[in-house]
This record gives sequence, C-alpha cells and structure tokens, in this order.
Amino acid sequence: MPKHKGPCTILMADDNADDCLLIQEAMRESGQPHLLRVVRDGQQLLDYLRNRGDFQQPQPAPRPDLILLDLKMPRKDGREALSELKADPQLRSIPIVVLTTSTARDDISFCYRMGVNSYLTKPPTFRGLVELVNVVSKYWFELVELPVLE
Repeated sequence: MPKHKGPCTILMADDNADDCLLIQEAMRESGQPHLLRVVRDGQQLLDYLRNRGDFQQPQPAPRPDLILLDLKMPRKDGREALSELKADPQLRSIPIVVLTTSTARDDISFCYRMGVNSYLTKPPTFRGLVELVNVVSKYWFELVELPVLE
C-alpha cells in the first residue's frame, strides 16, 4: 500500500541539462506521477527551499518530499549546499539522495557524515536510469515512512 497519496515533489539540483532531461524521461517511461522540479546549482537549491529570489513570488515553491543532489555544480556545489541544508533546523529533515557521477571514497564518506540518506551514482545507460528511478520511487514513496514536512 502506498505511503503517499498522490504525486510527490522531487527537487533535483543538477547543472547538467541533459541529465535533468533524462531523469524526466525516465520518470515518464516508468510511469512515475511525481512532480520533478529542477534547480541548476546549490545556491538555487537553497533559494528554492527558503523561498527567496525567483522562488518567493507570487506563490512559494512547493516543499519537496525528496531532494536529488548532484555534487559538482557551479556557484555553490552540492557539498556546500548539503552542509547548509543539514545545519538548518527547518530543512534538515528533508530526505536527500545524492545522485552523481562521482565514485570517490572521499565524496561518499563526506556525504554520509553530513547526513545524506542515500548516495547513488548515475547509471551509464538510459535503461539503468529508468530502473534507478523505479527503485528510488518505490523505496522513498511506497516503503519508507517519511516525516510530515511543514
């Protein structure tokens, strides 16, 4: 039985437009009803979550149920954004899945020390991406008990 009723909001922070498009296509192909919002760097991610800048008027952006975070982005990278998110009492309970190309042990260790919920590497094929989207969606929106975020 699904834990969430209706579509969830997923916020993807990734500066690679092709990766964002592939995630959107993988969600569509796998039949995921969730709303995917995209920001291009860590600064936009924080602005979105704090309803600042482009994300404040006329209506605040919907709070995400899950964040997909890339590590390598301009302006403010994923590591910096992660540090700020986990230090903010209003934002730290939002589940974060790092989705990146990095397999560096230092990156993985840093992210888990900072409190990410999962660390995944981007699959090399579209078929692999569709499978990843299905697994992530099933796990986070059907199996896991998530906190009520307000």
